[in-house]
Amino acid sequence: MSVTIITTGGTIDKIYYDAKNDYHIGQPQAPKILARAGVTLDTPLISLFRKDSLDITDEDRALLRKTIEQQSGKKIVITHGTDTMAKTGVFLKGIPGKTIVLMGAMYPAEFRDSDAVFNLGAAVMVAQTMPEGVYIAMNGRVFDPAKCVKNVAENRFEEI
Repeated sequence: MSVTIITTGGTIDKIYYDAKNDYHIGQPQAPKILARAGVTLDTPLISLFRKDSLDITDEDRALLRKTIEQQSGKKIVITHGTDTMAKTGVFLKGIPGKTIVLMGAMYPAEFRDSDAVFNLGAAVMVAQTMPEGVYIAMNGRVFDPAKCVKNVAENRFEEI
């Protein structure tokens, strides 16, 4: 079995330069995270683009959808910024034969206390165990993208 990882940027890949929050989206962190965790599962990587999720357009979502549809593998994990993750998840609904899991991080993977490692591990497991469909794996839970929201004040995802 394999789980294809598609990276789109977001906080998980951010690199900060100073206290004024100057950052850019760096190299995908997913391969490093999986290697450090000793994951032996085949995880082909597609680095699609590097954007903050607030900058992702419907054209970007269409490219993501087309990329997923073209994959021979049925298990897909997408690293994505948290602000528009649910919107992208809804956009991806209806792709037949695929289990698609979006995940992100509230803090960059390079930060010591980042949730990135936990969320990526959860997303890989969700992709392997859930039936076909689109899911969000955040904060130790699995969400339907159409029925969740990012609670900015609490820094977590919640059902709506």
